Amino acid sequence: MKRTTIWVLGLAVLLLTACGSPIETNMSRDVNSLEAINQDGEKVTLPEDYSGEYWIADFIFTSCETVCPPMTGNMSRLQQELDQEGMEVPLVSMSVDPKTDTPEKMKSFAEPYQPDFSQWNFLTGYSFQEVKEFSIKSFQSPVKQLENSNQVAHGTSFYLVTPEGEVIKSYNGTEAGSLDQIIEDLQTLKQNQ
Repeated sequence: MKRTTIWVLGLAVLLLTACGSPIETNMSRDVNSLEAINQDGEKVTLPEDYSGEYWIADFIFTSCETVCPPMTGNMSRLQQELDQEGMEVPLVSMSVDPKTDTPEKMKSFAEPYQPDFSQWNFLTGYSFQEVKEFSIKSFQSPVKQLENSNQVAHGTSFYLVTPEGEVIKSYNGTEAGSLDQIIEDLQTLKQNQ
Protein backbone atom coordinates (compact mmCIF):
# COMPACT_ATOMS: atom_id res chain seq x y z
CA MET A 1 0.00 0.00 0.00
CA LYS A 2 2.81 2.40 0.84
CA ARG A 3 4.48 1.94 -2.58
CA THR A 4 1.20 2.61 -4.32
CA THR A 5 0.70 5.82 -2.35
CA ILE A 6 4.19 7.03 -3.20
CA TRP A 7 3.67 6.15 -6.86
CA VAL A 8 0.32 7.99 -6.98
CA LEU A 9 1.81 11.05 -5.26
CA GLY A 10 4.77 11.02 -7.65
CA LEU A 11 2.43 10.81 -10.63
CA ALA A 12 0.30 13.65 -9.27
CA VAL A 13 3.37 15.88 -8.84
CA LEU A 14 4.52 15.02 -12.37
CA LEU A 15 1.11 15.83 -13.83
CA LEU A 16 0.82 19.08 -11.91
CA THR A 17 4.29 20.11 -13.05
CA ALA A 18 3.52 19.21 -16.65
CA CYS A 19 0.26 21.16 -16.54
CA GLY A 20 2.12 24.32 -15.62
CA SER A 21 4.13 24.41 -18.85
CA PRO A 22 3.02 24.27 -22.49
CA ILE A 23 6.02 22.01 -23.26
CA GLU A 24 7.10 18.68 -21.83
CA THR A 25 9.68 19.46 -19.14
CA ASN A 26 12.19 17.17 -17.42
CA MET A 27 13.73 19.53 -14.84
CA SER A 28 12.77 22.14 -12.28
CA ARG A 29 15.77 23.90 -10.74
CA ASP A 30 16.39 27.54 -9.90
CA VAL A 31 19.62 28.94 -11.32
CA ASN A 32 21.85 30.10 -8.45
CA SER A 33 23.70 33.38 -8.80
CA LEU A 34 27.12 33.27 -10.48
CA GLU A 35 29.37 36.22 -11.30
CA ALA A 36 31.43 35.70 -14.43
CA ILE A 37 33.37 37.44 -17.18
CA ASN A 38 32.57 36.93 -20.85
CA GLN A 39 34.90 36.58 -23.83
CA ASP A 40 35.17 40.39 -24.09
CA GLY A 41 36.08 40.85 -20.41
CA GLU A 42 32.62 42.15 -19.49
CA LYS A 43 30.96 41.19 -16.20
CA VAL A 44 27.95 38.87 -16.49
CA THR A 45 25.79 37.81 -13.55
CA LEU A 46 23.64 34.69 -13.85
CA PRO A 47 20.71 34.48 -13.90
CA GLU A 48 20.05 38.19 -13.28
CA ASP A 49 21.44 39.46 -16.60
CA TYR A 50 19.01 37.20 -18.48
CA SER A 51 15.95 38.06 -16.42
CA GLY A 52 12.88 38.28 -18.63
CA GLU A 53 14.38 36.11 -21.39
CA TYR A 54 14.47 32.43 -22.25
CA TRP A 55 18.09 31.31 -22.64
CA ILE A 56 20.08 28.16 -23.42
CA ALA A 57 23.14 27.14 -21.37
CA ASP A 58 25.87 24.52 -21.56
CA PHE A 59 29.23 23.68 -19.96
CA ILE A 60 32.47 23.41 -21.96
CA PHE A 61 36.21 24.10 -21.70
CA THR A 62 38.74 25.13 -24.32
CA SER A 63 41.23 22.24 -23.99
CA CYS A 64 38.47 19.62 -24.15
CA GLU A 65 39.49 16.69 -26.34
CA THR A 66 36.11 15.00 -26.64
CA VAL A 67 32.59 16.45 -26.34
CA CYS A 68 33.11 20.23 -26.29
CA PRO A 69 33.88 20.77 -30.00
CA PRO A 70 30.75 18.91 -31.19
CA MET A 71 28.65 20.58 -28.48
CA THR A 72 29.91 24.01 -29.51
CA GLY A 73 29.27 23.12 -33.16
CA ASN A 74 25.69 22.21 -32.24
CA MET A 75 25.28 25.43 -30.26
CA SER A 76 26.55 27.35 -33.31
CA ARG A 77 23.98 25.59 -35.52
CA LEU A 78 21.32 26.36 -32.93
CA GLN A 79 22.25 30.05 -33.07
CA GLN A 80 22.01 30.03 -36.87
CA GLU A 81 18.65 28.25 -36.84
CA LEU A 82 17.25 30.59 -34.19
CA ASP A 83 18.36 33.52 -36.33
CA GLN A 84 16.65 32.00 -39.40
CA GLU A 85 13.46 31.67 -37.32
CA GLY A 86 13.75 35.32 -36.27
CA MET A 87 14.17 34.37 -32.62
CA GLU A 88 16.59 36.20 -30.33
CA VAL A 89 17.51 33.70 -27.64
CA PRO A 90 20.71 34.22 -25.64
CA LEU A 91 23.17 31.34 -25.49
CA VAL A 92 25.57 30.87 -22.57
CA SER A 93 28.58 28.53 -22.63
CA MET A 94 30.31 28.28 -19.25
CA SER A 95 33.86 27.07 -18.74
CA VAL A 96 34.42 24.21 -16.29
CA ASP A 97 38.17 24.95 -16.40
CA PRO A 98 38.23 28.65 -15.43
CA LYS A 99 41.84 28.55 -14.24
CA THR A 100 42.97 27.83 -17.81
CA ASP A 101 40.17 29.50 -19.73
CA THR A 102 40.84 33.23 -19.77
CA PRO A 103 38.40 35.48 -21.63
CA GLU A 104 40.94 35.60 -24.48
CA LYS A 105 41.15 31.80 -24.67
CA MET A 106 37.36 31.54 -24.61
CA LYS A 107 37.10 34.01 -27.50
CA SER A 108 39.80 32.23 -29.49
CA PHE A 109 38.06 28.87 -28.90
CA ALA A 110 34.71 30.34 -29.98
CA GLU A 111 35.74 32.20 -33.14
CA PRO A 112 35.93 29.17 -35.51
CA TYR A 113 32.25 28.53 -34.71
CA GLN A 114 31.36 32.04 -35.98
CA PRO A 115 29.25 33.05 -32.98
CA ASP A 116 27.22 36.21 -32.81
CA PHE A 117 28.74 37.42 -29.54
CA SER A 118 25.84 39.83 -29.03
CA GLN A 119 23.66 36.76 -28.35
CA TRP A 120 26.23 34.16 -27.20
CA ASN A 121 28.44 34.59 -24.14
CA PHE A 122 31.40 32.36 -23.32
CA LEU A 123 31.87 32.70 -19.56
CA THR A 124 34.79 32.28 -17.18
CA GLY A 125 36.27 34.37 -14.34
CA TYR A 126 35.09 32.32 -11.36
CA SER A 127 36.85 29.56 -9.43
CA PHE A 128 36.64 25.85 -10.25
CA GLN A 129 34.88 25.28 -6.92
CA GLU A 130 32.29 27.96 -7.76
CA VAL A 131 31.44 26.46 -11.16
CA LYS A 132 31.44 22.95 -9.71
CA GLU A 133 28.86 23.94 -7.08
CA PHE A 134 26.91 26.09 -9.54
CA SER A 135 26.69 23.27 -12.08
CA ILE A 136 25.41 20.65 -9.64
CA LYS A 137 23.05 22.92 -7.68
CA SER A 138 21.55 24.75 -10.65
CA PHE A 139 21.71 22.15 -13.43
CA GLN A 140 22.08 18.79 -11.62
CA SER A 141 25.27 18.35 -13.63
CA PRO A 142 28.40 17.12 -11.83
CA VAL A 143 31.84 18.49 -12.71
CA LYS A 144 35.07 16.69 -11.84
CA GLN A 145 38.73 17.37 -12.52
CA LEU A 146 40.26 14.14 -13.83
CA GLU A 147 43.38 13.00 -11.99
CA ASN A 148 46.74 13.41 -13.75
CA SER A 149 45.01 15.11 -16.68
CA ASN A 150 44.07 18.52 -17.98
CA GLN A 151 40.59 17.17 -18.78
CA VAL A 152 37.42 17.88 -16.82
CA ALA A 153 34.44 15.53 -16.73
CA HIS A 154 31.17 17.44 -17.16
CA GLY A 155 27.66 17.05 -18.47
CA THR A 156 26.87 17.27 -22.18
CA SER A 157 23.38 18.73 -21.98
CA PHE A 158 21.95 21.97 -23.29
CA TYR A 159 19.60 23.54 -20.74
CA LEU A 160 16.51 25.66 -21.31
CA VAL A 161 16.16 28.40 -18.70
CA THR A 162 12.99 30.46 -18.24
CA PRO A 163 12.75 34.26 -17.92
CA GLU A 164 12.37 33.67 -14.16
CA GLY A 165 15.70 31.82 -13.96
CA GLU A 166 14.36 28.26 -13.70
CA VAL A 167 15.94 25.38 -15.61
CA ILE A 168 12.98 23.45 -17.03
CA LYS A 169 14.47 21.13 -19.62
CA SER A 170 17.71 19.45 -20.64
CA TYR A 171 18.56 18.21 -24.13
CA ASN A 172 21.40 16.09 -25.48
CA GLY A 173 24.01 18.65 -26.52
CA THR A 174 26.03 16.19 -28.59
CA GLU A 175 23.14 15.23 -30.89
CA ALA A 176 22.22 17.64 -33.68
CA GLY A 177 18.70 16.19 -33.62
CA SER A 178 18.08 17.94 -30.29
CA LEU A 179 18.20 21.34 -31.98
CA ASP A 180 14.80 20.92 -33.66
CA GLN A 181 13.22 20.10 -30.29
CA ILE A 182 14.83 23.14 -28.64
CA ILE A 183 13.49 25.44 -31.36
CA GLU A 184 10.04 23.83 -31.24
CA ASP A 185 9.95 24.22 -27.44
CA LEU A 186 11.07 27.86 -27.61
CA GLN A 187 8.46 28.66 -30.25
CA THR A 188 5.74 27.07 -28.11
CA LEU A 189 6.87 28.92 -24.99
CA LYS A 190 7.12 32.29 -26.74
CA GLN A 191 3.65 31.84 -28.26
CA ASN A 192 2.28 31.20 -24.78
CA GLN A 193 3.97 34.20 -23.12
